[in-house]
Amino acid sequence: MNANQEKMHTGELYLPGDEEIMQEQLKRMEKLYEFNATRPAEMDKRNRLMKEMFAEIGEGCYLEPPFHSNFGGGHVHFGNYIYGNFNLTLVDDTHIYVGDYTMFGPNVTIATAGHPILPELREQGYQYNLSVHIGRNCWLGAGAIVLPGVTIGDNSVIGAGSVVTKDVPSNVVAVGNPCRVLREINEHDRKYYCKNREIVF
Repeated sequence: MNANQEKMHTGELYLPGDEEIMQEQLKRMEKLYEFNATRPAEMDKRNRLMKEMFAEIGEGCYLEPPFHSNFGGGHVHFGNYIYGNFNLTLVDDTHIYVGDYTMFGPNVTIATAGHPILPELREQGYQYNLSVHIGRNCWLGAGAIVLPGVTIGDNSVIGAGSVVTKDVPSNVVAVGNPCRVLREINEHDRKYYCKNREIVF
């Protein structure tokens, strides 16, 4: 492992165009292409490919193609029973951790990669990566964006279209751009699943 490969996971500036990084990325992108080319009936093949692609993946996970990922899931750690809808984008230049039962709506983006503000450094191609941690049983609504270094606590809901720039605690509903805590999950949520629609089985 060379210096650039090591710095991918330390938060330091590095050059992502490094030849060894690019070779590894190309291999992973080939596997991702194969996954996205599967037919709807080829569930066994999809499950096999996900186990080959991801750093870790638990039981019962489902991703709806197309799925996008810089390293094909190679730095993604999924728990059990995670659901990803169409166009889930995981910019996994470094590690992304997701707890059991978490759900991603369509067009959600989780980004670990950032670029320096200083133009001269960007011109030279420098990048840095910060890992993202998403807790157990979270729900990220359609079009939500999570930025590098963010942690989202267990059971929290991120509203559709939110841009999560800072950590979100457990057991809250958070919305907006930038994303802010709207309220805690409470007794009302035990009675109603949506507005005035009562939970009845």
